[in-house]
Amino acid sequence: MVMEESETPRSPEAEVGMQVEDLWDIQEQQLTPTEKLNACFESIPVSAFPPAPSSQVEIRSDTSLAEAVKLLARHKILSAPVVDVKAPEDASWIDRYIGVVEFAGIVVWILHQSERMEDSNTAFDSAISDTEDSTASAVAAAANGMSSPRFKSMHPDSPTATCGKFFETLTSSDFYKNTKVGDISGSFRWAPFLALQKANSFLTMLLLLSKYRMKSVPVVDLGEAKVDNIITQSAVIHMLKECAGLHWFESWGSKKLCELGLPLMKPRQIIKVNEDEPVLQAFKLMRQKGVGAVPVVENGGSKAIGNISIRDIQFLLIAPQIYREYRSITAKNFLTSVRSYLEDEHEKDSPLLSGMVTCQRDDTLKEVIKKLDSMKIHRIYVVDGGGNLEGVITLRDIISRLVHEPRGYFGDFFDGVLPLPANSRV
Repeated sequence: MVMEESETPRSPEAEVGMQVEDLWDIQEQQLTPTEKLNACFESIPVSAFPPAPSSQVEIRSDTSLAEAVKLLARHKILSAPVVDVKAPEDASWIDRYIGVVEFAGIVVWILHQSERMEDSNTAFDSAISDTEDSTASAVAAAANGMSSPRFKSMHPDSPTATCGKFFETLTSSDFYKNTKVGDISGSFRWAPFLALQKANSFLTMLLLLSKYRMKSVPVVDLGEAKVDNIITQSAVIHMLKECAGLHWFESWGSKKLCELGLPLMKPRQIIKVNEDEPVLQAFKLMRQKGVGAVPVVENGGSKAIGNISIRDIQFLLIAPQIYREYRSITAKNFLTSVRSYLEDEHEKDSPLLSGMVTCQRDDTLKEVIKKLDSMKIHRIYVVDGGGNLEGVITLRDIISRLVHEPRGYFGDFFDGVLPLPANSRV
């Protein structure tokens, strides 16, 4: 066993790594490294995972979308459990919580409503010109990427014709201020409330975060009928970084990305936007393709200049004034404006100020994990020697290379849990 910096655990996460190490050493020799890790993680309960600093942040079901966005932004978190204000004091945890509110969920819900509005009209143009709800028309236009010069010339009175008007209208509307978190608890990833009990295993948690695409997994305390911890993909990556130097980690993390089959997608499969396309087109693509972010590339090429994630729409929701000086909200302008805003707000540690974060196929997984954790980002782009995009690696991709699901592993675990709607995974 080798530790890189010290023979004593450096953190609570490293202590978990030591538990894995002890279990690793007693596994049967004929098992593959992945089979060994599966067995190790199956033997450790999720109660051993260090508590998240934000695990106590909960949002009431009568909170408005506007208030929820501000709460998430203030605490610098992407999601929080939703407490049903109508539940009795002695309610069980399954009756106390109605879902998890996510930044991405709010955005997806807004865009989904706009698509429903569009489908209910015979023609999109008539929906834009005839609707009495200016916010609804603005949302519909935004969801369909209608901030292009062509659209502006055809619809000079559209809410999106003036830069920044869409989000100014949205954030000042009754729609945004009065719609409650509880009102949309049945949409997308908000419900049902899928949680683990403290006795469930690390393996179960890792599979939910990777193969089953959950961004975070609540852990409930049955005795107190409340959320005891929230384990995120980022927290798992941080734990892995803290385990560098341990034999089990090095047997896996010292391999090159290409040796592990990463990145998973081919260059032609990368969903991207050009720098002069409307930033709303980026969010539209995320909604349509079910991805959490897209790279911004130079016009006419495949060299990436930045990354836009669906959570970055918070800057349009909480600070729309940053776009008032622009005549068009392009992806490139979005990156520039947000960086300027963050510098003015003294958010020097924001990953958006770091520019494009990349790696190459010959980098080791250990190097990539360290970079993702130190930069506090959720994805890293793989480039060639010229900086051209070759793929993307997400936190989920990394976790999926750590463990695999044994046949019939979950049994009836998902009984009663409805499948998510198509294109809802963001």
